[in-house]
Amino acid sequence: MAQPASSSSNSIDNWRSGLRPPPRDSRPTTDDVKAIKGIEFEDMFLRRELLMGIFEAGFERPSPIQEEAIPIALTKRDVLARAKNGTGKTAAFVIPSLQQVDVSKKKIQALLLVPTRELALQTSQVCKQLGKHMGVQVMVTTGGTTLKDDILRLSETVHVLVGTPGRILDLAGKSVADLSECPVFVMDEADKLLSPEFAPVMEQLLSYVPADRQVMLFSATFPIIVKDFKDKHMKQPYEINLMEELTLRGVTQYYAFVEERQKVHCLNTLFSKLQINQSIIFCNSTNRVELLAKKVTELGYSCFYSHAKMLQSHRNRVFHDFRNGVCRNLVCSDLLTRGIDIQAVNVVINFDFPKNSETYLHRIGRSGRFGHLGLAINLITYEDRFNLYKIEQELGTEIQPIPQVIDKSLYVAPSAHDEPVGQKPDQQAAQATQRQQQAATAGPARQQTPQQTVYQTNGVSRPAQARQGVPVGGR
Repeated sequence: MAQPASSSSNSIDNWRSGLRPPPRDSRPTTDDVKAIKGIEFEDMFLRRELLMGIFEAGFERPSPIQEEAIPIALTKRDVLARAKNGTGKTAAFVIPSLQQVDVSKKKIQALLLVPTRELALQTSQVCKQLGKHMGVQVMVTTGGTTLKDDILRLSETVHVLVGTPGRILDLAGKSVADLSECPVFVMDEADKLLSPEFAPVMEQLLSYVPADRQVMLFSATFPIIVKDFKDKHMKQPYEINLMEELTLRGVTQYYAFVEERQKVHCLNTLFSKLQINQSIIFCNSTNRVELLAKKVTELGYSCFYSHAKMLQSHRNRVFHDFRNGVCRNLVCSDLLTRGIDIQAVNVVINFDFPKNSETYLHRIGRSGRFGHLGLAINLITYEDRFNLYKIEQELGTEIQPIPQVIDKSLYVAPSAHDEPVGQKPDQQAAQATQRQQQAATAGPARQQTPQQTVYQTNGVSRPAQARQGVPVGGR
């Protein structure tokens, strides 16, 4: 009889051996994610099924914000957490939220609120990925989609509801989304959710959840409005502040002083000189986004563009394709400054310099994700010079003049150092990518995507533009 017991014990101890985590990321990381106390996920008394999802997602050990927030959140205490962009905040609230879900109850048990539609889709994917062995039902809802589909989905079981405040308030107000037994109320990018455009909605949403709910706020910046909310709606919250310095340590920041008419030429030079895995290029208006995307295509570089005036389905398609590596460059407005996690992005270019430090901080945080290396380059005109100084002072950082040659080790993974530098113009490839975006945004129907091949850049595998006949590893 002792032998089966021993066999059973071994099977319990070796439960991780059957998991299939993704290939290990060998890129160097900074202290933003390495300065840990040594707590393991197994030490947090999480469910076996949740641990399986965590390890299969490629998580090895908690980041600093996860070490600090998860154990406290599991005690059901209110949490007010401030940490840098790209250091693992999403998992820091998703993991304790999933741990508290009782899948036998057919009620919404966690409400995760985010300010943008793209971030809602991304957060819901994290929930599904981490909770895939739990049987947890996750739903995402945002504006810009039909209410009918949401109503039909809510007639079925939903345990975790992720979405933007306006749509969720609409569903709660129509008694379609029942939040009366939802004990977990999470606000990601809380500074944005408490801005004047969202604050009244947040106040109303709180009236639909139980009085003894757990409230968790996460953000990289906490203005005074967050204190007002904390005093009014949170009960002795545990405060976490991992922001001794505001900018990510792995992101090197440069500026190039140019005239407005020289910007496109300067961008062309950067494309030819830098070893870009993927880049995001920010403009200050939707009109300039489309104009610049057209210019980049004319130069022979493939790029997508995205801005708030596009249909939601079109934005989703662009975001999905860019994230899957179909295109190397993305021109966008501040739509994608918050929370968007695309690991392959190693260069951010501010074609138009932002007006305030908060926007700057969120923009450059799109590179150097999860402690990896990245580059932020700012094109500065004469009119921007005071903003540059102001942002440096407010963030306590120094943005250096761009050197003639930028050291690869500052933003390229060691495994990719031998790859050729610079993108080579290819009009055929650029026009093919432009046609792809036009097809994606032409109407409700979308052409079927053929099987995509994969190229390897900067140690990160991504699908290549095989369907346009672009060479593997091309633009």
